[in-house]
Amino acid sequence: MKILIVGGTGFIGYHLAKQCLKKNWNVSSISTKKPIRNKFLKKVKYLICDITKKQKLKKISKSNYDYVVNLGGHVNHTHKKKVFDSHFKGCKNLADIFLKKKILAFVQIGSGAEYGKKKSPQKENSICKPDSIYGKSKLLATMYLIKLFKEEKFPVTVLRVYQAYGPQQDFNRFIPIVIKSCLKDSKFPCSKGAQFRDFTYITDVVEGIIAALESKDSKGKIINIGSGKPKKIKTIIENIKEKLSGGKPQYGLIKLRKDEILNVFPDLYNSKKVLKWKSKISFKKGLNITINSLKKGLQK
Repeated sequence: MKILIVGGTGFIGYHLAKQCLKKNWNVSSISTKKPIRNKFLKKVKYLICDITKKQKLKKISKSNYDYVVNLGGHVNHTHKKKVFDSHFKGCKNLADIFLKKKILAFVQIGSGAEYGKKKSPQKENSICKPDSIYGKSKLLATMYLIKLFKEEKFPVTVLRVYQAYGPQQDFNRFIPIVIKSCLKDSKFPCSKGAQFRDFTYITDVVEGIIAALESKDSKGKIINIGSGKPKKIKTIIENIKEKLSGGKPQYGLIKLRKDEILNVFPDLYNSKKVLKWKSKISFKKGLNITINSLKKGLQK
């Protein structure tokens, strides 16, 4: 099988590429930069392109692929135009190009942010009212892709992935930030930690993506991907602090946004019924693996 991973140098993209290579697939990646050293995979063909530039994207997408996974998008959500362009226009460019190429499957990585303030467990058939530019651009991409499925039978599945975590995640994310601070026994600001969030270990997320690629029943559907076991943020911080015997969380220094929802987690009926998928790695096990991996990374 030939797969193109858009955003293949990022956290999820790297782990997905690694698993696809284990399956003896031919893997190509599109990103705006080359991978950093610890995310470089020898057998991956790395293509450098901004997916918002349609003409250049057409040129480097001339190869035939069986599968396309779109993990692309601007990560700094304060740059509103870049967020909108990459998450909506970039996705639209990809869909328009691959609509004509008769691919077997296109998996769009959506987000729970598309639901906005919807009460948890958040269901895929909810009327979505996202309040962030990120959520809005992701939802527009979802709507465009589902329209293409209905009108053109474009083989798309939208996976709304909740918080993924694991080894090789950047240190600007919640769990790596806490681990690094606790390893250094340093102070770090945080909220009061009353929020509940759903964290899914990276290998489970990757298995969900591959299940969507290989499933005929998932085409034209929106499917949540999560662990189904939301955790309290303060409990996670205290767990990490206890395991590493260090860290000084400054609870309450970061204020919650006025519109922030305390409980955010997905309904997983579709992932079980349609994909025959559910997360396998317990949070305790996943956290231990992540801590040990990040420890080694910081010691190098």
